[in-house]
Amino acid sequence: MKIRFLVFALALVSVPLFGQQTPQSIADAELPSLLTIYKDLHSHPELSTHEERSAAIVAKELKAAGCDVTERVGKYDKPGLTCFGVIGVMKNGDGPTVAIRTDLDALPVHEETGVPYASTVTTKNDAGQEVSVMHACGHDIHMSTFIGTARALGKLKDKWHGTIIFIGQPAEETVGGARALLKDGLYTRWPKPNYVLGLHDDAEIATGQIGVTEGYCYANVDSVDVTVRGVGGHGAYPHKTKDPVVLSAEMITAWQTIASRENNPIDPIVITVGSIHGGTKHNIISDEVKMQLTVRTYKQEVRDRVLIAIERIAKGIATTAGVSPDRAPIVQVEKDQYTPATYNNPELTKRVSAALKTSIGANNVIAKDPTMGGEDFSEYSLPDHSIPAFMFNVGAVDPAKVVESKKPGAPPLPSLHSSKFAPVPEPTIRTGLIGMTSAVLDLMKK
Repeated sequence: MKIRFLVFALALVSVPLFGQQTPQSIADAELPSLLTIYKDLHSHPELSTHEERSAAIVAKELKAAGCDVTERVGKYDKPGLTCFGVIGVMKNGDGPTVAIRTDLDALPVHEETGVPYASTVTTKNDAGQEVSVMHACGHDIHMSTFIGTARALGKLKDKWHGTIIFIGQPAEETVGGARALLKDGLYTRWPKPNYVLGLHDDAEIATGQIGVTEGYCYANVDSVDVTVRGVGGHGAYPHKTKDPVVLSAEMITAWQTIASRENNPIDPIVITVGSIHGGTKHNIISDEVKMQLTVRTYKQEVRDRVLIAIERIAKGIATTAGVSPDRAPIVQVEKDQYTPATYNNPELTKRVSAALKTSIGANNVIAKDPTMGGEDFSEYSLPDHSIPAFMFNVGAVDPAKVVESKKPGAPPLPSLHSSKFAPVPEPTIRTGLIGMTSAVLDLMKK
């Protein structure tokens, strides 16, 4: 009888051990449901500042996971726009506060992936033009992973303590969404976080892997408008004009010397003229040319120096050509379109990377080079980086295709924002869910 009782008692003790939930087991259980959500989001993409349906799905799922949810959070600088920000709060006693962010918006891209759940959505953009819409940057992956992480952390409250802030952010693609949430009291109406975490799917990394970058990982992004003013006239008599097309060509070439001759080579700079317009006919020299530039840097002092140099060079070339001061080029930095550089706090990056290696295997956590792309996730760490932040990259590409793409002469993989970019959803969502959940558990462990 004593032996039977002992066996029975041991069996009772062992039940929680064998039935204990983990991020991995929860990911496997939730994946079918999350895949359904992903395909729905992918088939119904919404442009920036119009994410009403997507935000409602995220809000509904956060509530179901046990969050206290507030919808339509955020204040845009442009009047008349509704901000579809979603904030969910999950409390579990005293402890640190960790924020997790996802973005909600899609892009004006016509999808050409051929997947069964491809988007066929068309809509009018803010300029009134009919455009196709596609989740060409993987924000549908982000939302699905975000929802899965909320579910997992709701089921793992025995492993963490503190407060989790779930941030559903609109308007990442057009910049302004993060700023709108902060303007509406993200860090005053809700607890200010000790750490902020985010993830992004990656169009170059194989599924099952996570890429990490310590320090600067995304660039400052500035949009600069330049109007080159000349003196127009007949194309046969250029000596009687000040040709703004020729002046613009000189400026474009000279701007490239900012990186090659005015800057420390180890501080990256990109100056791209993305748009140039001037003139109406073959034989007419126009009065002006308009250019649109994107300028990418990391360090604030480098950014300041580059923006000053762009204007100095433009005006210097015009002066050299004899353009009068009243017709000097107009150089305007679009302040409302500025995105600060994203800086992964080194200490936080090392700590979370260790947790990621434990959860998905050390060989599956790889170093990723910084990029000159932009991400307004940077806003959450504040201008002085006083809130440690970390964004990691989740591989979204079939491993066989990654290997094939590295062979000599092989075509490149479809990039983010490509009409042909189609992440492999199941392993991407699973890896992202396990990674993000494990990161939060490490930062908030009891």
